[in-house]
Amino acid sequence: MRTLVALADGDTIQEGDLFRNPEYAGTLRQVALAGPAALYEGTLAAEIVKATHQSPLPGDMTLKDLSSYRAEWDEPLCRAYRGYTVCVPPPPSSGVSLLQMLSLLEHTDIAARSASDPQAWFLFAQASRIMYADRDRYVADPHLVPVPVERLLDPAYIRMRAQLIGEHAGPAPPPGDIAVERGRDATVEAPGTSHLVVVDADGDAVSMTTSVETIFGSGRTVGGFVLNNQLTDFSFVPADAGQPLANAVAGGKRPRSSMAPVIVLDHSGDFVAALGSPGGYAILDYNAKALVALLAWKLPLKQAFELPNLIAKGTTFNGEVAKFSPAVLAGLRERGIELKSGRGENSGLHGVVRVADGSDEGAADSRREGVARMLMQPAARRAAAH
Repeated sequence: MRTLVALADGDTIQEGDLFRNPEYAGTLRQVALAGPAALYEGTLAAEIVKATHQSPLPGDMTLKDLSSYRAEWDEPLCRAYRGYTVCVPPPPSSGVSLLQMLSLLEHTDIAARSASDPQAWFLFAQASRIMYADRDRYVADPHLVPVPVERLLDPAYIRMRAQLIGEHAGPAPPPGDIAVERGRDATVEAPGTSHLVVVDADGDAVSMTTSVETIFGSGRTVGGFVLNNQLTDFSFVPADAGQPLANAVAGGKRPRSSMAPVIVLDHSGDFVAALGSPGGYAILDYNAKALVALLAWKLPLKQAFELPNLIAKGTTFNGEVAKFSPAVLAGLRERGIELKSGRGENSGLHGVVRVADGSDEGAADSRREGVARMLMQPAARRAAAH
């Protein structure tokens, strides 16, 4: 890892230094010429396998393992929310859980409230706890584990689960009773990851969350890039009370991911917004907060991103305590929620929204180093093309 961030004289790169990575430039040239095969076969593949066998904690990956890997093209999950269509990736990503949380909130009056109302944050927290209870129990790689996606999003099931949202925060809600026997999850998720959004003049959009898991991944480099340690997204406990865990380790299995990049469309299928965030399991609450603020409260995108974060999972209620008003904190306390600092400071929301005049506006969360850049407004691009 040090060789990647060291200068020619051996000193570690410092702020203000120009970072050069000619080895990575060479890797990109190989991929440009050979496509994905450059990574899965040949010299680069051999170097990747060799790096995984390094100490400490050497692995046992083989060239056959790497060459047999196939990236998959999946259809997005799309559901209605506040008159819009919200699209997310299917399992093993956690998009289904984000849609479930939005559906749970549709059974409350959160849309009629505001970010200054403690009841709004109470409702948000309660829906979040229900969502995480179901996600942790049932969401995993659907190719090896039956994932009840349709059941989790079924209106009748959502209505039943929403009844758990009372007037006071009680014990952690149990997972829903779905006809799939699963043990209690034991996955420990790292708060890493990055997100970006790109929108062109025609409204074609990319919302991409990417991760090497923890900061600098495994710490091992090949071809100028960092190898991930994404397998830590698995539960290393295989069973609980005799029941298998949905996200337990297995050969050929993809670990569950909290990543949930979002694209929002209007009733005609035209682009409205795209957003996402890093942050481990808190990604779901970060994205949900932004969507509620943008689509229900009609806040500008930047303002939606800058609202304080609240992450409610199980028996814990974490968030940016200093950013909530004393009135909101007191109101939450009256409802049984004592908000504690932690898990709310590492959001990195990034997005683009199409505003009323047809132009695009970008925004980046000030909590990280993201930026928003506009090369040319859509109308100007179309005029230039003609």
